Amino acid sequence: MIELPESHTLAAQISQHLSGKTVISTTAAHSPHKFAWYHGDPADYPAKLNGACVNSARGLGMFVEISLSNCTLLFNDGVNLRLHPAAGPIPAKHQLLLDFEDGSSLSASVAMYGGVVCWAKDELYENIYYATAQAKPSPLTDAFDETYFRALLAPEAVRKLPLKAALATEQRIPGLGNGCLQDILWEARLYPRRKLNTLAEEDLTALYRSVKTIMTEMTKAGGRSTEKDLFGQPGGYRVRLCAETNGKPCPRCGAPILKEAYLGGSIYTCPTCQKV
Repeated sequence: MIELPESHTLAAQISQHLSGKTVISTTAAHSPHKFAWYHGDPADYPAKLNGACVNSARGLGMFVEISLSNCTLLFNDGVNLRLHPAAGPIPAKHQLLLDFEDGSSLSASVAMYGGVVCWAKDELYENIYYATAQAKPSPLTDAFDETYFRALLAPEAVRKLPLKAALATEQRIPGLGNGCLQDILWEARLYPRRKLNTLAEEDLTALYRSVKTIMTEMTKAGGRSTEKDLFGQPGGYRVRLCAETNGKPCPRCGAPILKEAYLGGSIYTCPTCQKV
């Protein structure tokens, strides 16, 4: 799933390898998918995209935004983006395929769910999560300081929440989802079920520093090892707590990592480092 480290990695690769290229052919909604979301009728995408030149791309929270000469493309967390060379095969199933004049192609394939959104420069696209990702400061910026972080978690309704819900839902911190959360809480030695309002001052400071440090490390390394980049390669940040490390020794204390179902997903914790 695309979270902040992956959106920035994918955007940087798209800017590097696709900027200046012109779309010569577009295939949209090739493979029916109940949970693939479009903007308007995907049958109109070729008219918007064919002949458009790629300008640049940027990561915005869980979104990858591609700016073209006459339209914008937007992909969110459940979309797999791949760049295919002229001689390379393309996936049999995809929700969007762009062919460029040099023979290369960009495919977008939805896994469980995801948005494959395109709108022309004279159109309006409204999405609350996209607007939030544009408006809120990223943990990768100086604007995301400890004062901002504490204010974000200060409302009483938020303080009553467990840490997983406070940090990784409602896009309070755009691009910080359940995947990134595991290592953040492990680094801060905090348990995902613990209520935010039980944290001491030093716990809040440790949590803030962990958000900044882990998100920055993940991004600088080209994303997490559990996710793939534009070329299908895993990210360089070796995830400490995830499905792949379930039952293996904690890298800090050696206790076996535990998996639990919680709030509609899985959490991974060290029973020694992250006591309730």
